[in-house]
Amino acid sequence: MGRLYGDDVLAGDWRRRRTVPEVAAEPDLVVEDADSGFCGAVVGFESGAVVLEDRHGRRRNFPLLPAAFLLDGKPVTLRRPAPTAAPAARRRTASGSIAVDGVRAQVAKASRIWVEGIHDAALVERIWGDDLRIEGVVVEPLDGIDALAAQVRDFTPGPQRRLGVLVDHLVAGSKESRIVASVTSPHVLVTGHPYVDVWQAVKPAKLGIRAWPVVPPGQPWKEGVCAALGVADPAELWRVILSRVESFHDVETPLINAVERLIDFVTVPAP
Repeated sequence: MGRLYGDDVLAGDWRRRRTVPEVAAEPDLVVEDADSGFCGAVVGFESGAVVLEDRHGRRRNFPLLPAAFLLDGKPVTLRRPAPTAAPAARRRTASGSIAVDGVRAQVAKASRIWVEGIHDAALVERIWGDDLRIEGVVVEPLDGIDALAAQVRDFTPGPQRRLGVLVDHLVAGSKESRIVASVTSPHVLVTGHPYVDVWQAVKPAKLGIRAWPVVPPGQPWKEGVCAALGVADPAELWRVILSRVESFHDVETPLINAVERLIDFVTVPAP
């Protein structure tokens, strides 16, 4: 009889001889262990074994042997899923905004942001430059704000031509506050910070000092700071200050709030 029918088909390790499909053991895949009849969902891996959990919450570990499981009643070989690449972290600009890649800067719009001087403009560019280019907003430095009311009139602001102005030392009772009060157009927003100069809006720790030097009233502030810090040339100190600023984390909150308000104001679509 043995010669008539050949070898016993159940003899030996029949599972290893059969060709069975491989299936990735993805989470929640429901399979049955062919030997024990334990049926459960894949919940993880431990010491090279797959962990199954049945409908009663019981868990058991099973080695990943060939044809050791049944899927929909048919033998399968489970394998660990291929690792998935972690999603790339979203890049942020120096201002903290989510960076928009592959987008060109817009053509400059009619709306503008004015700042008092070139140092203010450089600092705003350092932190908010990426955002402003995406929005198509140009930052223009003034030579102080003594003639602000006349300059605003010449600009002829309107619903499609908004103007934001950033002012240093905008505190109650200051000369700056009186000048700003003369600007009444609804298409102009003036914001400011309390610092005598925009240098002071940079956190002193970025320069390795505990606080900015106190300069007596009547003395030029930048020159007084340079003298206190032992720097001969204000331009040299400014280059150091600007180089230490990498993001909005490096400047004081009043400046951040003032600039963010201006950007929102000049980029809101006209009704």
